[in-house]
Amino acid sequence: MESTATLPVIAASDQPAIQPVALTERIKTIDIVRGMALLGILLMNIPFFGRAFQLESEPLLRPGSTDYNVFAVVTVLFEGKMRALFSMLFGAGILIFTSRKEENSLGSSADFLYRRLLWMVLFGVIHEYILMWVGDILFDYAICALFLFPFRKLSPRQLLLCSLICLSINGIKRERQQIEFRGKYERYQQVMVLEKAHKKLTDEQKKDKETWEKIVKESKPDRKEVAEFNQKMRSDYATVYKTLEPDNIRFHSTYLYLYLWDNLCMMFLGMALFKLGFFSNKLTTRTYWLTLLGGYGMGLPLSALGMFLVQQRLLDPVHYTQQWVSPALGYDLQRGLVGIGHASLLMLMYRSQLFPWLMKALANVGQMAFSNYILQTICCTLFFNGYGLGYFGKLDYHQLYYVVAGVWVINLVCSAVWLQFYRFGPLEWGWRSLTYWQRQPIRK
Repeated sequence: MESTATLPVIAASDQPAIQPVALTERIKTIDIVRGMALLGILLMNIPFFGRAFQLESEPLLRPGSTDYNVFAVVTVLFEGKMRALFSMLFGAGILIFTSRKEENSLGSSADFLYRRLLWMVLFGVIHEYILMWVGDILFDYAICALFLFPFRKLSPRQLLLCSLICLSINGIKRERQQIEFRGKYERYQQVMVLEKAHKKLTDEQKKDKETWEKIVKESKPDRKEVAEFNQKMRSDYATVYKTLEPDNIRFHSTYLYLYLWDNLCMMFLGMALFKLGFFSNKLTTRTYWLTLLGGYGMGLPLSALGMFLVQQRLLDPVHYTQQWVSPALGYDLQRGLVGIGHASLLMLMYRSQLFPWLMKALANVGQMAFSNYILQTICCTLFFNGYGLGYFGKLDYHQLYYVVAGVWVINLVCSAVWLQFYRFGPLEWGWRSLTYWQRQPIRK
């Protein structure tokens, strides 16, 4: 970042300046789990980088196809779980950041934290509106994390309670959506009875009819709309910007509200798990085996059930209204359970010293998570959008994951090479320099 070149260098004083975490202070297992989560997030993001949003769940309409099988594996094992894990680690990071500032008793930890988060808000805006990634999480995370500081000294049990409260609020909101969905169909049925009786419909009843007919129509992608969207995304930068602008605005407003309780739930859970020693490799091997078995044993069946219900809604919206539960009701629960299962598996692999090269590679990616997250966006937008190679909409669903593999290689290689010479990733360095308003040393 050019702006950091002019940052003032603070003069030495009797007290040491507050500094970012040193390399020797880093918790390696957190970097490893963060690296896995960062790479895993691309598994969910890639369909939105490379295909029209209307095709989000389209592979479910083609059971038995390669696209369907790939979609099922990604959905059950990774969809939402990597973001949940990343949210947990973000909550843990808040505790690490503030505790080290408070231990030094130099300045206000709140001052540094909120300055750090407000810079993150700006990075999120740039990421979404300039780099053209409509699924940015930096903005949402920063806004949600602004509420976490007062909770930093709660006990693990109290933090778990906060997580459960957020989970319950989100569950109620999701179930209300299911009730509203049933209500739309019931009103449509009432209108159909009136039509058969040749009764004149009111404007409100006509609207009820149109609403349900739109739901049925949108359950299957409109190929004409998809083709038009593809053409726009393969155009110049200005056209892509204009095409994505409505979705960008919606993600930074309506969707932020929808995901608020989701993010806070996982962040509180991450804070609790960190205080319990889960992410810092302090629990017993038996405990990690139990969390792995429990997370997978309960989370994976719930995840598979959720995918089945989504498929039912796409194939037959009418039949779906008769379901006793919405696919979203257990969504946050299964995300958290499977995410913890994934983290437990990594902890056990780390302890058993299996694949040390993989642990090192994931730690490198996790140490540069911010830079790697933006690097994924740059690679994918230049590959798919019209101001790059223009492959948007040209690949089948399963072929998108060849691109994922290529981007992973870039993340892994760039992280390993960069960290041979530098202490932080380039964006981590800029963020730290802005947070402390002091240019940080970057070379090893």
